[in-house]
Amino acid sequence: MEWRDITIQDLERMISKEDWENKLDEVQVSKNDLNNLVMNYLIIQGYKEAAEMFQNESGTKATVDLISIVDRMAIRSAIQRGDIEQGIEIVNDLNPEILDTNPQLYFHLQQQKLIELIKKGMISEALTFAQEELAPQCEENHKFLEELEKTISLLAFDDIAKSPLSSLVEASQRQKTASELNAAILVSQSHDKDPKLPTILKLLQWAQNNLDDKLTFPRLNINNNAELSTIDNNSDSDSMIE
Repeated sequence: MEWRDITIQDLERMISKEDWENKLDEVQVSKNDLNNLVMNYLIIQGYKEAAEMFQNESGTKATVDLISIVDRMAIRSAIQRGDIEQGIEIVNDLNPEILDTNPQLYFHLQQQKLIELIKKGMISEALTFAQEELAPQCEENHKFLEELEKTISLLAFDDIAKSPLSSLVEASQRQKTASELNAAILVSQSHDKDPKLPTILKLLQWAQNNLDDKLTFPRLNINNNAELSTIDNNSDSDSMIE
C-alpha cells in the first residue's frame, strides 16, 4: 500500500508499532507461568540436561522424574533407527501396561517391524511375521486390516522407494511411529502428550489472522525471530508504520 493511497478510514484502522508495544507491555504475564511453559516444552521434547539446568536456575519443579526422559529418548531413538524390538523391550521395562492397554499403538509398532523386514529384503520372514503376529490382530480389530494390506502391498514393487507406497519406507514413517509411542508414554506418566508452546503460537497466528480484518497492526512474525512488523493486507510485503 502506497501512502498516497491511504484514506482517513485506513489511518483510523492503523496501530503504530510503538502503541502496540505499549499495549503488550501492559499485559501482565506471570513469570511462573512462563517458566512452566518452558519446562513443559523441555520435558516433552526430551531435553533432559536443559530441563535439569533450567530447574536449578529458575527453581521450576519438573512435573515428571527427569530420569524417565532418558528411557523415553532411548525408546524414540530405537524406533527412529528401525530397531523396533529394542524399543518395545525398553517400553515394557518402563511400563508394560502402555502396550497392553493400547492395541492400536502395539499394532503400529508391529507394522513398523514388518516394514523394516521388507526394507531389508527379508521377504520370507516378513510374510511369516505378518501371518503370525499381525493377522490375528486384524481379526480382533478389522480397521487394522487395511493398514496390513497396504504394508504387504510393498512386496509387489521391485523398487519400493519409487512405488506409490514409498512413504511407508521413508524416515517420516519411523518418526510417526516414534511420536505415537512417545505420546503414549507421556500420557502414562500423567503428562501432556504435546508441548503447550506450539499450540499457543498457533492460537496467536489464528488471532492475528482474525484481527487482520479489523485493523492494520504490527504482527508478530513467528517465523522470523518473533519480530514485530506491520503487514500490508493488500500486499505480500511488510511495511513498517512508526
